[in-house]
Amino acid sequence: MNPPNLLTTSHSSSSINVSVIGSGAWGSTLGNLASRRGHSVRVWSRQSSHSLQSVLDGTDLVISAVSMKGVRAVVEQLKPLQITSQTIFVSATKGLDPNSGSPTELPMLPSQIWQAAFPDHAVVALSGPNLSEEIQRGLPAATVVASENLAAAEVVQSVFSSNSFRVYTNPDGLGVELGGILKNVIAIAVGTCDGLQLGTNAKAALVTRGLAEIIRIGSYWGAKPETFYGLSGLGDLLATCNSPLSRNYQVGYGLAQGKLLQEVLATLSGTAEGVNTTQVLVRLANQQQIAVPISQQVHRLLQGEITPQAAVEALMLRDHKPEITS
Repeated sequence: MNPPNLLTTSHSSSSINVSVIGSGAWGSTLGNLASRRGHSVRVWSRQSSHSLQSVLDGTDLVISAVSMKGVRAVVEQLKPLQITSQTIFVSATKGLDPNSGSPTELPMLPSQIWQAAFPDHAVVALSGPNLSEEIQRGLPAATVVASENLAAAEVVQSVFSSNSFRVYTNPDGLGVELGGILKNVIAIAVGTCDGLQLGTNAKAALVTRGLAEIIRIGSYWGAKPETFYGLSGLGDLLATCNSPLSRNYQVGYGLAQGKLLQEVLATLSGTAEGVNTTQVLVRLANQQQIAVPISQQVHRLLQGEITPQAAVEALMLRDHKPEITS
């Protein structure tokens, strides 16, 4: 007998098999959320003693919660394995692929790497203001699951929704994913601002102009501008820029304290995706002549080309311009 098709049957109360790839803080949190909803959850990481195939056998939902640098390697490991044709892939990685992109091609997003490898499967991007430590403590939070395949997004919505974790759907997968990716660059800038004790006015200006920068890049990419005012854009930006739990914020804060980048990164419990994202983003902006002044200064700071104080001064002394341009 063939297994029921999750995309065409009711899934509001049924238990499904969930496979989580990546046992870090975010992967563990997502696995726990699904488990609390009564779903069967299996987790795999590079340190696992069991095989990846055993974790995927009979799975309905594959959640990728690995760092950006590990996405392609995991995809290559999964491609030759036996995976049910109805399996939905969920990408929960927030980064830009450094090994793609050119003057004529945009860098690939994590979900796009998964979709290219599994073109016959539904792929859903999950993004939002989701600090894993708070969610693990049962504090209320919300997120967005996005896909052109609305039925697949609704399946994922049902898997994770609870009285402490609210899940919305959105058809603009590109915008939802980019919002979660690009805000990490601004979070580094805001962490630097706080580390220098520049005050609330400066921080508010950085967040506001940072959002404008995100929308400018996202619109060029083809995303809907209004998506960036939602949970995965403004929401994630506010959470990441206001919490020391954010690794990207910690990077900026540490640099403002006079620490070297490698010294700061060595103290983090996971990956600060904004470091790699900044490099890929600035390369794209330079190629396409897109104005990203905050990201440019973050890039110079991460490269050791400029001090935090000089980066702030460079932003403040830019040529005068109107706030809104047509």
